[in-house]
Amino acid sequence: MRLLVFGQSGQVAQELARRLPADMTAVFLGREKADLSDPAACAAAVAAHPVDAVINAAAWTAVDKAESEEAAAMVVNGDAPGAMARACTAKGVPFLHISTDYVFDGQGALPFTPVDPVAPQNAYGRSKLAGEIAVRESGARHVILRTSWVVSAHGANFVKTMLRLGVSRDRLNVVADQIGGPTPAAAIADALLIIARAMTQGASGGTYHFSGAPDTNWADFARAVMAQAGLACAITDIPSSDYPTPATRPLNSRMDCTNLTRDFGIPRPDWRKGLADIVQELRA
Repeated sequence: MRLLVFGQSGQVAQELARRLPADMTAVFLGREKADLSDPAACAAAVAAHPVDAVINAAAWTAVDKAESEEAAAMVVNGDAPGAMARACTAKGVPFLHISTDYVFDGQGALPFTPVDPVAPQNAYGRSKLAGEIAVRESGARHVILRTSWVVSAHGANFVKTMLRLGVSRDRLNVVADQIGGPTPAAAIADALLIIARAMTQGASGGTYHFSGAPDTNWADFARAVMAQAGLACAITDIPSSDYPTPATRPLNSRMDCTNLTRDFGIPRPDWRKGLADIVQELRA
């Protein structure tokens, strides 16, 4: 089975490369080979490669920067996935696309289901929603996989930030009123590989949620990071209002992932195990 993956240096793309099974091959396209700010080039890349499925693991992920550069984020997160998906339609291959809980309004206390109304509260969320719409309208057989709070031993993410600060600080203030599921990039990669195989075998696809369990808040997650790493840095709970950012963050990022388990047999990953693996890898 042959995959074309948009992305090379990102957290999920790196894990896809590491976890590719023996009966799969993949071509990974970094920015130098497929710049998502050029949707036509992305479509051309799909057309040029003989593959069985395409995965988009690349995106504009600078949430705060998107507030001042929304048009650019919209091209990368909205127009480019649409161009990829239309090229997949023409080629007759399935398209897998990663999206986010930020397409919701982040209110309430119940987990969001894939069919709940969307109402993004920041530019990043609007750009990702535009990508979802474009993929659905492309006519491609597709899976949109919404996820949240992605962490790994690669790139910039919350775990690595906490470990860096925890070495030099005695105490950190961390928001405690944002609730969600930390999701190891390795688990996302595994899920995408399972889905890709199923899609090439005729699965119908659709929109799914995938996030780590159990749900927690950033402050408690930070405490788990410190404990796992054996760091004495204490965590003080603060409200989001004490840590203002250009982009509004959702207070509720809980996600109902039951349809992914039902259709593909993929359970929610335990982020505590994923965190242990990440810390162990960073130590090594």
